[in-house]
Amino acid sequence: MKDGTPSGAVLHAYALTRIYLNGYILYMESTFAIIAEPSRRAILSLLAASERSVGDIEEELNLSQPSVSKHLRVLREAGFVESRIDAQRRLYRIKPEPLMEIDAWLTPFRRYWSAHVDALEHHLDQMDPPPRRKGKKR
Repeated sequence: MKDGTPSGAVLHAYALTRIYLNGYILYMESTFAIIAEPSRRAILSLLAASERSVGDIEEELNLSQPSVSKHLRVLREAGFVESRIDAQRRLYRIKPEPLMEIDAWLTPFRRYWSAHVDALEHHLDQMDPPPRRKGKKR
């Protein structure tokens, strides 16, 4: 690195970092593509409350059985849900790991909306002050 150019070891480390980052970015893109579909988000919302069968999801979301099964397959292959057999039914439940990865990815961006949410809360508190107790004067 005497002439200002990085050594082979530094270039190698940088190349590995770029491969990792590019792979991670592609992974996150595919994760967001999976949850971008409204029916899959609705299924995840249902499963966040409790595990459900395909029939339960069909009924709750008013979707066809083939549609629910297709979305569950995508979610299962992506690692968002898992299933277990209960007698004649297959019950699906959320696997939290992919959602935790999304949460971790969003962490540096929270500061952008946290300040706005805090400001909104402050504004709403000023618009609608808590009721005063009877019998107390100011």
